Amino acid sequence: MELTKVTALMKATALELAILTGHLVLYPSGIVAERLAPAPAPSVTPGRRPVVLLHGFVDNRSVFVVLRRSLTRNGRDCVESLNYSPLTCDLRAAAELLGRRVDEIRARTGHAEVDIVGHSLGGLIARYYVQRLGGDSRVRTLVMLGTPHSGTSVAPLADAHPLVRQMRPGSEVLRELAGPSPGCRTRFVSFWSDLDQIMVPVETARLDHPDLLVHNVRVSGVGHLALPVHPTVAAGVRDALDAGGPEAPGAREEEPGATSVA
Repeated sequence: MELTKVTALMKATALELAILTGHLVLYPSGIVAERLAPAPAPSVTPGRRPVVLLHGFVDNRSVFVVLRRSLTRNGRDCVESLNYSPLTCDLRAAAELLGRRVDEIRARTGHAEVDIVGHSLGGLIARYYVQRLGGDSRVRTLVMLGTPHSGTSVAPLADAHPLVRQMRPGSEVLRELAGPSPGCRTRFVSFWSDLDQIMVPVETARLDHPDLLVHNVRVSGVGHLALPVHPTVAAGVRDALDAGGPEAPGAREEEPGATSVA
């Protein structure tokens, strides 16, 4: 391995450990479900859809403290996080819960659509909701951070948990998601990192599907835990949510080079 790659990996690992330490401190604050935000005032900027944040495996809403602040400071008036139970054993059950929360937010705010940002497993749950449960009529943009679209083979001993098995290559859930999704209206943006040690291989966090409107963004210099908290990634998420305009079905765009945050 080249010296530059070793150096980048060492920096990313040190950052991951620092973020893990901070997240462990914040974790208790995210166990309890957040209070629902009041309906926005009539003066809210048109087109600023509510944003739903969905955490990953064995995590909670506290992982989005930094990203949430970034979104609200940049004009998103309604940003809400959804906690699904750590006892959840089926990704599809979590997707149904997400659907109920989306409908509740739409009814409360008067918005016809929402945007969703999902980290890791959260992105897969949101994708299942959009593709398999009719969520494409309610979700304009789905941003996924380090999501195992093709399955990850990391930590084989973790297969004792049903959710981990559903994230393995070839699982029933992933086969469902790989199936035809004609007419899906949601715009997908998938951030994947070349130093993500949880996504094995790292390319599994790229989304490639002939029926979906997909934009893949390669990030360089950060690991899995850093994706929801790094300021450069947060800026990319904001841009992805604010981007408009239709894309051709099946488009799989890629940044010409890595978005470096090292």
